[in-house]
Amino acid sequence: MKRITLAPGAHVTVLPAEKFNRCRISIHFIWRASRKRATAEAVLPMVLERGYADCPDMTELSKRLARLYGAALSVDQTMSGQNRILTVCVSGIQDRFALEQEELSREYADIAFGTAFRPYVVNGMLDDEAVQIEKEQLRELLAGEKNEKRSYCIRQARRKLYAESPAGVERNGYIEELDALTAADVTAAYEHMLRHAQIEVYVLGAQENAVRSSLCAALEKIDRIPDEPVQESVFPKETPEYYQEPMATVQGKLCMMFTPKESFPAQDLSALRVAVAIFGGLPTSRLFQNVREKQSLCYYCAASFTSLTNVLCVDSGIEHGSAQKTQQAILHELAELSEKPVSQQELQEAKLALCNQLAAVGDTLRGLESWYFSERMRGGEKTPQQVAGEVEAVTAQDVQRILSRFSLAVAYTLTKEEQADE
Repeated sequence: MKRITLAPGAHVTVLPAEKFNRCRISIHFIWRASRKRATAEAVLPMVLERGYADCPDMTELSKRLARLYGAALSVDQTMSGQNRILTVCVSGIQDRFALEQEELSREYADIAFGTAFRPYVVNGMLDDEAVQIEKEQLRELLAGEKNEKRSYCIRQARRKLYAESPAGVERNGYIEELDALTAADVTAAYEHMLRHAQIEVYVLGAQENAVRSSLCAALEKIDRIPDEPVQESVFPKETPEYYQEPMATVQGKLCMMFTPKESFPAQDLSALRVAVAIFGGLPTSRLFQNVREKQSLCYYCAASFTSLTNVLCVDSGIEHGSAQKTQQAILHELAELSEKPVSQQELQEAKLALCNQLAAVGDTLRGLESWYFSERMRGGEKTPQQVAGEVEAVTAQDVQRILSRFSLAVAYTLTKEEQADE
C-alpha cells in the first residue's frame, strides 16, 4: 500500500491489485454532517450520477461506459459517525487486457473526476430538471421507509440515541423539506463539499499517474479549506430509555443500543471484534444459541459494533408480546459474559471465524478498498493480517473486560397496538 498527499486534505492511496482483471478508481469526499444541508446533500449524489459537463446525457454516458468494455459508474453516499461521505467510483477492466492497447485508466479517471469535479450546470447551477427528478426519487425512498421493518426499527433506535448530534443526521434527508428544495440549495451543498471535504482517492489496478494528474488538475480550480473529520464519539445514557411503536406487522422488531461511558482506545478494537462475535456476531454466538435456539424467543438476533460512535447494537425479530422476555434474555447474556470469562472452545471458535473473514478481505476489489478506507476513517493503517494476529492474542479476560463496559442506552420495539403495553 502507498499513500500520497497531493495537497492539504487530498490524498491518493494505491493498493496492489495484480491478481484481478479489473481495476477501480474511487473518490471519497468526507465532511462533517449538517442537519441544515442534509436533504440537499442527500439529493446531490443522485444528481451527479446522471452525467457531467463533458457527458451530460444519461444515454450518452451509458454508451461511453459500454464502449469501455462495460465499465461501471456509481455515486453513493453514507453516514460514518458524525461525517457524511460521498463516493464516486468507476470500475472496468485493467489496461493490460484492452484489445487495442487503449489507455483505459485515463478514460476511467476522466469519467470519475468529471463526475466529481465537473458536473453539468445550467446558468451556474446544477441542472434544475435533474434536481426535480431526483427529488421525486428521494421522496419515494423516504415515503417507503417503513416497508423494511428491520432497518426502520434500527433507524428509530439510532434517532433516539443520537438525537440532535451530527451522528443523528439522516443520510437520506427529510421528506418535509423536499418541496422547498431548489437547485440552488443542492449547488450550495456541492460547493460546500468541494471546499471543506477531505478527499481520499483509492486506486486499485489503474494507472496511478492518470489519477494523480486528474486530481491535481481538479484541485487547482478550488479554494479549499478542508475540515478534519470527527473520528469518534460516545453517547452514554444515565438510565435506559424504552420506546414502543404500534405497527400492524406479522413479526415484531426489537433493537437495543448499548454504549460505554467513554470511547475505547485503538488497541481494544481487535478485542471488541472477538467480544461482539461471541456475544451475537456468529451462528455460534450466545444470542443465537441461547436466545434464539434454546429459548425460541426470536426469529433472529444479531449484534454489531460501530467503532466511530462506540455503539453496540442488537436487533432481533420477535413474536408480538415477547419483547420484554427477549430484552431480559439479551441483557442476561451480556451480564453473563461480563461477569465470567468465556470457555477456551468458545474463544477459539470466534477467533477462527474472524480470521477466516479477515483472510477473505482481499478476495474482491471492493472488499480490499473498504478495509483500508475503514482503517483510514479510524485513523489507522493496519492490514487484515496484522489484525488477524491481534485477534489471535485476545484473551477470555479481554472479552469479559470489553463487554462489561457496555450498558443499555435505548431499546426500541415495533409491535402490534394491542401488544404495545404488555
